Amino acid sequence: MTATVSDAPAAQPVPVLRGYHFELVKLTSQWRIRLLVLACWIAPAVFVAAVSLQSSLPVDTLFGRWMNATGWAGSLVMLGFAGSYALPLLTSVVAGDVFAAEDRLGTWRHLLVAVRSPQRIFTAKALTALTVILVLVAGMALSSAVGGILAVSGGRLVGLDGHLLAPADAAGKVALAWVCVLAPTLALAAIGLLGSVALGRSPMGLLLPAVVALVMGLAQMLPLPVAVRLALPTYAFIAWNGLFTAPAQLGPLLISVAIGLVWAVAATALAYLVFRRRDFTNLTDDGSARRALTLGALPLAGLLAVTVGAVAVSVPAAGSGIGQDKLQRSVATAFAHLYRLQTTQLNRPDVTEDQLGATAACTKGDGLVAPEGPGNEWRCVVSWHLPGIEATGTAIYQLDVTPDGRFVADGDGPKEVNGYFQVHTPTGDTPNPLWQFDGNVELLPTTTKG
Repeated sequence: MTATVSDAPAAQPVPVLRGYHFELVKLTSQWRIRLLVLACWIAPAVFVAAVSLQSSLPVDTLFGRWMNATGWAGSLVMLGFAGSYALPLLTSVVAGDVFAAEDRLGTWRHLLVAVRSPQRIFTAKALTALTVILVLVAGMALSSAVGGILAVSGGRLVGLDGHLLAPADAAGKVALAWVCVLAPTLALAAIGLLGSVALGRSPMGLLLPAVVALVMGLAQMLPLPVAVRLALPTYAFIAWNGLFTAPAQLGPLLISVAIGLVWAVAATALAYLVFRRRDFTNLTDDGSARRALTLGALPLAGLLAVTVGAVAVSVPAAGSGIGQDKLQRSVATAFAHLYRLQTTQLNRPDVTEDQLGATAACTKGDGLVAPEGPGNEWRCVVSWHLPGIEATGTAIYQLDVTPDGRFVADGDGPKEVNGYFQVHTPTGDTPNPLWQFDGNVELLPTTTKG
C-alpha cells in the first residue's frame, strides 16, 4: 500500500540535551569565549601572585593590605574586582549575545526548522549561557586562590573585625563568598538574556548587563536608605563582606542573595515571554524598543519597587543604617583583636579582649555634624586598659566610612601604637596591624548593646 502524506509520522522536536550540546559547542567555538576562559583560569593567579610578592600592596582595596600574609586575601581582592568590573562584562559578552548572534547571522529560521521547538531553543541557549558563566566564575575563584597560596601560602586571614581566621575557616568562607556572588551574577546574566532577545542586533542589548551593573554601582555610592540599598539585585557583590566578621553579618547577605535570585528568575521569565512573541518569519524583526520597554524595563522597575517595599516592611531599619553606637562598637572590637595581634608580634604577654576592655568614642565633623551616616569626617578615640597598669591607653583614628558600611581607620597617634606603618619585632620590622585597618558596620539593627 502506498503511504499518504497524512500517514507520515510527525517530525519530533530535538531533545533539549541535544540542543544544549549543539549550543554549547557553537558558543565555545568562538575565539572570544575561548580567550575569556583562558583569561579567567590563568590571569587571576598571575595577578595575585605578582601583587602578593611586592612590597607595595593595594591597601586601599578590601583585604589588600594582607596579600603578603596569606593567599586567601588575594582571592578576596580578586572577588572585589570581579564584582565591580569583571563579572558584569562577562555576563554581557556571554548572555548578552547568545540570542542576538542569530539575528546578526540571520539563522533563526534555519534553527527553528532544525529544532522545531522555540521553547527548547530558549532553554538550550539559556543553559548554555549559564554553563559558560559558571565555568568563568569558577576559574576566577580557583585561579586567584591557587595563585595566592603558591605565592605566600594559605596562612591565617585577618577578618573585618580584626579576629584571626584559621586557614580552614578562611578557605571555607572565601569559597562561600564566591558562591554568594553567583546570585547577582545570575541576575545580570538574566538581564543579558532579556536584552539579547528584546533588542536583537542592537549594541545596547549586548551592553545591557554592564550598564545595569554600572548604574547600580553608582547608586551604591550614594547615601541611600537601607531598604533601597538591600533591594538592589547586585548588592551581594558587596554583602559578602559580612562573612568575615564574628559573628557573621548574615542579614544583609541573605536578603541580597534572595533578591538576586528573584531577579534572575523574573528576568529569565520576561526574556522567554519576549522570545515567544518574536516573529521569526520576518527577517527585519530582530527586536523592538517598544517591546523591550513594556515587557522588560517596566516590569523590572516594578519588581524593584516591590522588593524595596518588601525590605522596608520586613527589616526594621531606617536611614543609612550607620549610627554612632554601631560604629563605636565596630572600631573597638577591631582594635581589641588587632591589639592582641600586635602584642604577639612584639612578643609581649598575651591579653584577652575582656582584659583590654577597649571602647571607642566617635564624633563626626568635630561634633558639629550629626553622628550618623557615611563620610570621612569621623574621628574616634579608642581607650583600653592593660592588666596591672592603672593608666588608660588611648589611640586616635580618622575614619572614612562608605555608604555600604565599610570603613578604613587611619591611625593618628600615639606613634608607639598606630603612628607608624611598621613595628620593630625580635625578628625584624613587620607591618603594624594598628596603623590602618578595615572594618564593617552592619547596616541592619543588632541585638548587641554598646
